[in-house]
Amino acid sequence: MIYPIVAFGDPVLKKEAAELPKGEDIKQLASDMFDTMYNAKGVGLAAPQIGKSIRMFVVDAEGFDEEECKGFKKVFLNPEIIEEGDTEWAFEEGCLSIPGIREEVWRPETIVVQYFDENWKQHKETLTGINARVFQHEFDHIDGILFTDHLSGLKKRLNKNRLLGISKGRVDVDYRMKFPK
Repeated sequence: MIYPIVAFGDPVLKKEAAELPKGEDIKQLASDMFDTMYNAKGVGLAAPQIGKSIRMFVVDAEGFDEEECKGFKKVFLNPEIIEEGDTEWAFEEGCLSIPGIREEVWRPETIVVQYFDENWKQHKETLTGINARVFQHEFDHIDGILFTDHLSGLKKRLNKNRLLGISKGRVDVDYRMKFPK
């Protein structure tokens, strides 16, 4: 099933998501989230972006064509960032919930994460570069943070009218979206 992507302005995107009860069967939801993400040509999708306020996201960063991204297709349940490196780097980010806006965001280059996969097996990994960035972007979603929240006051003011337009449905995308009432 392909879900509509929740647009900027919907309260679910600014809410901290609830932890999933351990052992809950989420395999169909994970499959649907991958289908939804691929349909929208994304590399990551968090559950709040389909209207579900739970601590879950999926990623498939192979589209970046970087060696480190090969095989970085995963389901993350109840993830945590347990350590961040000291070095930050800027990269232009976008978001399926905020189509048409891309801005540079500074994030730690290396992070250590802990999470459960779709079989409720626990993992602890060190992520670097693009993989770390994709993880952090999606992790922000489950904490109610959007990439635009990381922008300077000037960049926020420059994007204000475009963001308002997105919240009112004034977007041109080739995937279904759900707009705030």
